[in-house]
Amino acid sequence: MTKLRLAIVGAGPAGIYAADILLKAERKFDVAIDLFDQLPAPYGLVRYGVAPDHPRIKGIINALRDVLDRGDIRIFGNVRFGEDITLDDLKRHYNAVIFATGAIKDADLDIPGIDAVGSYGAADFVSWYDGHPDFPREWPLDASAVAVIGNGNVALDVARVLAKHAEDLLVTEIPDNVHAGLVASQITDVHVFGRRGPAQVKFTPLELRELGELRDVDLVVYDEDFDYDEASKAAIASNKQVMVMDRVLQSWRQRPSVNNVGGEASRRLHLHFYAKPISVKTDESGRVSALVYERTRPDDEGGVVGTGEFREVPIQQLYRAVGYFGSPLPGVPFDKKHGVIPNHEGQAIRKDSNERVSGVYATGWIKRGPVGLIGHTKSDAMETISHLINDQGSWWTPEDPAPEAIVALLAERGVAWTDLDGWHRLDQHEIALGEPHGRARVKVVDRDEMVRVSRGE
Repeated sequence: MTKLRLAIVGAGPAGIYAADILLKAERKFDVAIDLFDQLPAPYGLVRYGVAPDHPRIKGIINALRDVLDRGDIRIFGNVRFGEDITLDDLKRHYNAVIFATGAIKDADLDIPGIDAVGSYGAADFVSWYDGHPDFPREWPLDASAVAVIGNGNVALDVARVLAKHAEDLLVTEIPDNVHAGLVASQITDVHVFGRRGPAQVKFTPLELRELGELRDVDLVVYDEDFDYDEASKAAIASNKQVMVMDRVLQSWRQRPSVNNVGGEASRRLHLHFYAKPISVKTDESGRVSALVYERTRPDDEGGVVGTGEFREVPIQQLYRAVGYFGSPLPGVPFDKKHGVIPNHEGQAIRKDSNERVSGVYATGWIKRGPVGLIGHTKSDAMETISHLINDQGSWWTPEDPAPEAIVALLAERGVAWTDLDGWHRLDQHEIALGEPHGRARVKVVDRDEMVRVSRGE
């Protein structure tokens, strides 16, 4: 029987789902899968892209853990594609590769002043508060008023973490350095800006409800944003999710803090709809001092148009949460405009000619762009795996497919890789760090420490 030796680059949900689907699929060949990740720990976006106070979403880890703990997938963590291993290495030792590397950079927002001191990408802030080992340990939270641009779940995550009191995060797996940074925060007001109306937002009811549960934080919404057009009314009437979010927002309008009247909390979280960012003003030192936005209005078709009315909100920090963007991989075709590997249903193609790139596949955000929730990666992976199975005639023919060959290669190059047993050691170590303090875990942030604990050194 033919055997498929498959490399998957990326050990987040997309990569793990793809491995699981292939192992369970009907096929006429045996399968051996090696999963590679640049980080010493698996789970990708679930570990490093979901806010620490989202244990329900992090429950996805339990399902991913069950897949890995079956023992039929090898993991090589702390291995950087393009540095520790290359595409040529994979061709020598495998029949095919699936890239599931996601998207971790911020999409650009092209407005004047966006590069001012105090202006940040939300993805960088998320990586900081989630303890990503490749990002700085400290984050300046010396502003009293901050802006978050975007109306998706990431924007709400960022706004919630900025507004929330640090001690209320101690029950989570928040790293110690992040807790210390949030304790020192000077923030009193967080402003969230979206260019469309309440009925067109991209976040989910769960994310929205959580804002209303923050202790000692007033939710501020503005009556002028709720004069709905017919398209908005239709969206509320026809979509249950939109209807639920509208009910939540309408309930907030009845609170005494609405329109800044009567709120007594020490912090405020303002939701500004119909607000299109135009420019970022700076002070004499080049630091963010205000956001200028244009008031928009509904166009009766679900979109918005500008009104010509411009407003200015004083701020000292700004976070753009307008989407993620993929990163190119050495030797692999890349679409610079969309931040993805150009592909046909997961089969990599050359962008200039649409010619198939044999043996190379993609799944997850690096395949379709950073849209959809984590669960959407399952159907995404099924499509890619279906093509992989049917493409047997165009697989690579590796020179040395022996399972021990890649181990020898990494050892020869001095790569301190981590494996599944190592992840179990790190997992238990983090849980043990949290136990004396009644915390779920204390996440280890330093990469070298993660590797030492994982390797039992």
